[in-house]
Amino acid sequence: MRDNPSLVGKPLAVGGSPERRGVIATCNYEARKFGIHSALAAATARKRCPQLIIIRPHMEKYREASRQIHEIFQQYTDLIEPLSLDEAYLDVSACELLDGSATKIAQAIRDKVRVNIGITISAGIAPNKFLAKVASDWNKPDGQFVIHPEEVESFVAELPVKKLHGVGKVTANKMKRLGIETCGDLRKLNEEKLQKYFGSFGERLHNLSLGIDARAVQTDRIRKSVSVENTYATDLPDLDACLAELPNLMTQLEKRMERISSDYSINKQFIKIKFHDFVQTTVEMISQSAELSNFSTLCKEGFARGNKPVRLLGIGVRVTPNGAESRKTDDAEDQLLLIPEEMEAP
Repeated sequence: MRDNPSLVGKPLAVGGSPERRGVIATCNYEARKFGIHSALAAATARKRCPQLIIIRPHMEKYREASRQIHEIFQQYTDLIEPLSLDEAYLDVSACELLDGSATKIAQAIRDKVRVNIGITISAGIAPNKFLAKVASDWNKPDGQFVIHPEEVESFVAELPVKKLHGVGKVTANKMKRLGIETCGDLRKLNEEKLQKYFGSFGERLHNLSLGIDARAVQTDRIRKSVSVENTYATDLPDLDACLAELPNLMTQLEKRMERISSDYSINKQFIKIKFHDFVQTTVEMISQSAELSNFSTLCKEGFARGNKPVRLLGIGVRVTPNGAESRKTDDAEDQLLLIPEEMEAP
């Protein structure tokens, strides 16, 4: 929309072709009114909105915009945790600009991005990462929302549990059956019951229900896996057809591995198969390298679980950073969170 003003105000999505089993990577708010969202089949999106305009992704353009945005971030802090091309967490507690006000800093960053780069971003400002993540979604698009320290307890008490990181549909439904719909409801359960109902996740839920999150902004994020996958325009009819696709996928995986090979070591190989009826399975094995023969073995095992045509095939490796014993991982979310609108890459 920035580069082609004639698209402003029209339902627009980035993704693959509806005729070739493409999926939606992201879409603008005009398209979202029709129930279109990321990961939706492009054919379904077109049915929901016949006038939907679907354009192919332009990754280099997104990377360049992301780089420019991060240059603006760096004017205010070095403590930046990038999550993807379109999300980052900033710890601005030591910044002395604009009276040290995180609210003013967020506004200044948003203004600079809009003027210099031509896109809008949203921001959440809060005492910790969990709350900043929630706040970042509160006033979209092109807005910001602040949760002051003295507001945390009352704000979180009314927060729906489905907003908590890690609470998916299954957990949310389980909570609903238990009469838990808000964090205030969650607080009524003692830690023993939380562990009984939710296992090791119970302690984390207890802390989040109180607005507690001690995670620091991590400037060096750790990759856990590298993978490639392909959705085929025509189903792969049998095992032999799947095996024939592995060398091409292997070539793509090797190119991705070249970028991080000196920093990470492989500890597992895995294969992902999605059958024509959307049933999905993943098979993995311990391995110190990416071997085509191992992927073939995994493919045979995975295909046998369904023994039916395949629409998607993917391969990958689990990795650990070299010198991992001296580094920490962070499953992260969220200090100051800024999200450029409509930039989520596929």
